[in-house]
Amino acid sequence: MTLPEASVQLYTLRDAFGADPQGSLDKLAAIGYRNVEAFDFVGRPAEIRAALDASGLASPTGHAPLLTDELWTPDGSIATPAPEVVFDAAVQLGMQTVIDPFVAPERWLTEEGVADIADRLNALVDVAAGFGLSVGYHNHAQEFIATFGGVSAYERFVELTDPRVQLELDLFWALTGGQDVPALVARLGDRLTAVHVKDGIVPAVNPWAPEAAALGGSGELDQRRPGDGDVALADALRAGTAIRYAVVEYDNAPGDVFADVAASLAFLKDGGFVA
Repeated sequence: MTLPEASVQLYTLRDAFGADPQGSLDKLAAIGYRNVEAFDFVGRPAEIRAALDASGLASPTGHAPLLTDELWTPDGSIATPAPEVVFDAAVQLGMQTVIDPFVAPERWLTEEGVADIADRLNALVDVAAGFGLSVGYHNHAQEFIATFGGVSAYERFVELTDPRVQLELDLFWALTGGQDVPALVARLGDRLTAVHVKDGIVPAVNPWAPEAAALGGSGELDQRRPGDGDVALADALRAGTAIRYAVVEYDNAPGDVFADVAASLAFLKDGGFVA
């Protein structure tokens, strides 16, 4: 198997990137990254592409809402862009795959809800292909609450999706959902083309479970550098058969964010997990 390429999700350094996009990307390049995973790119693709080009970075994958009619914000819900608008922006960034990053927990609790999510994503496969793109899905932990006939809602979703739909497994959130992460990676096989490399102390209760207290924000998460938390990252990475991108992410970086993403890249390189 060809080794994955390292990448970093720009949500990790959202504050630094928001204040100084070019400076932030330059720092990532100096650390040794060659790829990033863009987020919040639809409204400013030209600006982000110029900064990427100037720093010598590429964004082969990116996160944007594809499966939600409205996006919640602290100021109220807003309509999400049409998929064609998202795909046009992705093309401007030189992206290959657009990944939906979050679908509300209540939609994962019934078989009908899961089927609707899969149907919506399947309907976009050919639309995206017309732009030269593929589509994918990134999990949190709500996808593992419900089971149907002994199969998690997430794996039922996988069964129902077009094989061309890319899967990006967030390893921390999969463990938070109660999964044996290396075993799940192995079961997903060649459908799994990207992972979020993330470690930390798993919450005692799945924060999206119906009985859980509402998650007050990413600052409540105890996330740590690779090897310092609960996630069997090395075993999970070894279990993959077709992973193309090992994407570093912290929802809540434990220290200086650039030092933390540097430590994550060192973990990947020193372990022989990336090219």
